[in-house]
Amino acid sequence: MTHTGVQNLQLVFLVVSAKYPKQWRHDRLPTSSLPAQKRFKKHMIERKRCPVFVIGCPRSGTNLLYDTLLSSGGFAIYRGRVPVYQVLIPRFGRLDRLENRKKIIAIWLRSEGFRRSGLDGVELTANVVENCRSGGDFLRIIMGEIARKQQVNRWAFYTPDTVVRVETVKKEIPEALFVHIIRDGRDIALSLRKLGDFNPFPWSRRSRSMEETALYWEWMVQKGRRHGRKIPNDYLEIRYEDLVEDVRRTLKGLSEFLDHDLDYDRVQTAALGTISKPNSSFREEAADAGFNAVQRWKRRLSQDQVASLEWQVGKTLEALGYARTASVHGWKPTVRDKWLRAFYPLFLESKIWVKMNTPLGRFSSLAKLELTAGEFPQSDSSSTGS
Repeated sequence: MTHTGVQNLQLVFLVVSAKYPKQWRHDRLPTSSLPAQKRFKKHMIERKRCPVFVIGCPRSGTNLLYDTLLSSGGFAIYRGRVPVYQVLIPRFGRLDRLENRKKIIAIWLRSEGFRRSGLDGVELTANVVENCRSGGDFLRIIMGEIARKQQVNRWAFYTPDTVVRVETVKKEIPEALFVHIIRDGRDIALSLRKLGDFNPFPWSRRSRSMEETALYWEWMVQKGRRHGRKIPNDYLEIRYEDLVEDVRRTLKGLSEFLDHDLDYDRVQTAALGTISKPNSSFREEAADAGFNAVQRWKRRLSQDQVASLEWQVGKTLEALGYARTASVHGWKPTVRDKWLRAFYPLFLESKIWVKMNTPLGRFSSLAKLELTAGEFPQSDSSSTGS
């Protein structure tokens, strides 16, 4: 992305924020969420029944943590996607409008996530149309019905980028608990670069550099922590490295936070998902009996690569307890390095704002839904809410 490209992005940001100050604000708390908060206060939910959101940057171990919770028992088992904040609301508009609710549930009933839910489409549609007024309501209805059908009292949910929407989710689901799993940013950069999974520019599918992925990791971690500090009783951070290397102690602390028995032996016996089949980006290592994904960057990155990453995100690494190791002698940041450090966080922040608060959100891809064939509901600016 050129310097001119950044200037254009900033111009778009300023124009759309001035032109669409209210009607496209999907991240605002709609008035219909206030009754939900009143209901929560009136019927206080026991902590052991509160829904749990597993959050974190992609490749941080969110899958592993989610599968650990499900393997412990007492949680609804669900392996589908409900990208209500990431795709459905930006594409079709806020759920406090009846027309939008009908469009969103119609499209989700054609998704792989619905097919994996085991729910009745007619009953679910009636429930959503009648009772849903926000993204939080949508999640609560779907996951609550899955839990009820499986005869368990609790559900967990994970979509990695929920980490940047903690504040919205907490407003709409006041009883929600958040577990933020954090991993060494150098390992994240290496893993995302290997998979080519970080492609933030819609006009380019080229995999981004490790420096860019490291800055993406830093941005997500900092947003999650910033929101988490506002709800200290309902937010917990754990380290991926601790979950892998000191699992019993980590599960003990997590059990106390969630008021849920996370028995290690029971988790290992059930061994759902990635506990028995690691989803490592380095599949050739996963087949090795001595497989260890912790500090892989020490084995895979050159000294200059480490120095470059630590120059970009070293302060955040140290704030999280990850020591810097590279000597900067002989390595100096380039103009590009300095440009990335200065502008990339602004780009990431602007991108999510534009998606959630302007008509450009209507272009959100539906690919993640894995839809069956059929016509798409039409989205239009008149149905986005006030």
